[in-house]
Amino acid sequence: MNHHLFTIGHSAMESDAFLKLLQQFEILLLIDVRSRPRSQRFPQFDQIELEGTLRRAGIRYLFLGEELGGRPEDPKGYRSDGLVNYRALRKSRTFAAGMKRVLAELESSDLALLCAEEDPLSCHRFLMICPELAAMEIAPVHIRKGGIQETQREAEDRLLQVQKMAAVAGESLFPEDRRVALESAYAAQSERYGFRIDPRELEMW
Repeated sequence: MNHHLFTIGHSAMESDAFLKLLQQFEILLLIDVRSRPRSQRFPQFDQIELEGTLRRAGIRYLFLGEELGGRPEDPKGYRSDGLVNYRALRKSRTFAAGMKRVLAELESSDLALLCAEEDPLSCHRFLMICPELAAMEIAPVHIRKGGIQETQREAEDRLLQVQKMAAVAGESLFPEDRRVALESAYAAQSERYGFRIDPRELEMW
């Protein structure tokens, strides 16, 4: 790809600070991957408000929360205990359609995937979407607080350290060991940060 793919979490940022970050990295398209693009605490990131702010700054907005969001409406996207199943979602036609759209947009401009959490390790954009990007040999860069950049490799290493698998972090001599460890680390991290619903809701669908 000739263009760069970033991810960013809006957290509690003010609109001006958020725009400055997007402009700093010359992002021309913001793809919203929140299932529910609204925030009572931070109304500047409600979909309508955000879209207007971006438009005035010359930045395009695209909502793909239905395709790439971490809180699916389909009960098949959840385990029997109510935890969202990222692996199952990645195999869905809806997710594939969303990824296809991201790749198509990436052909023409630098873009960023938007969600709420500042730290990618606690967000579905990293836990669900980034493994698929990595499998396509696309390495996203995560924009952190203060404009600090964290590469996908660095985020993966941090994940392995958090999950007590630091032995295969960094420049491991055994890439297959790293791949297997990453799968386990992603699964463990998803257990902690993945969206959950009351299992009884699944019976009502």
